[in-house]
Amino acid sequence: MPTGDPAGAVPLDLIPSSLIAPRLRKLALFAVLLGVVVAVVVGFFASAGVAVLVGAIIAVPTALSALLTMRRRIWLTGTTIHARHGLRTRSVDASRTVSAEVVVRAARVSQVGVRIGDGNALVSIPLALYTDDGGRELDLLGLRALADALNAGELAPAVAIASVLIGQLRAEARGAGLEERPLYRAVLTAREAGRVPQTVLSDHEVAGLAD
Repeated sequence: MPTGDPAGAVPLDLIPSSLIAPRLRKLALFAVLLGVVVAVVVGFFASAGVAVLVGAIIAVPTALSALLTMRRRIWLTGTTIHARHGLRTRSVDASRTVSAEVVVRAARVSQVGVRIGDGNALVSIPLALYTDDGGRELDLLGLRALADALNAGELAPAVAIASVLIGQLRAEARGAGLEERPLYRAVLTAREAGRVPQTVLSDHEVAGLAD
């Protein structure tokens, strides 16, 4: 969760930044060191300005991308979802949604997420990643808080998605296998319909996940 978040904010990051930050810092450092080495080598054959420019072209894009990725966060305060990507933060009030969709990417590594809009902004929240032998799902606290936020509104698709999340919570609580979990069934639904690699589930398909 970002430093300085108000008390009670619930993180919605599928993969916590603490797990990937060390690798991203190493990547940024490697890019800078590589840029310096290349600049030194080029300096033997060209002017200092050209050497610095070449080094910067090699180092800056990768290092900057890694540092901006480290800033990515998704969190919930009350019914408002905040998604920070790089230097920009978008906020959507889940109780005032005008659109709510389940987005599925069915591939070797499959992803299930929700895309929510309130008319002013649109945010995407990854909920689960699956491979053939397992996966990673949003933690119970995040699922519960997101379900409550979506249930606070009156949009039928949002309420249906909240029901799917509650079903996922129940499946996790009883230790259900993958095929009994609504989020994994979303991947199976997309595959069986032949809508790959990415699709948006229909309202009928979403309702079927909660059954």
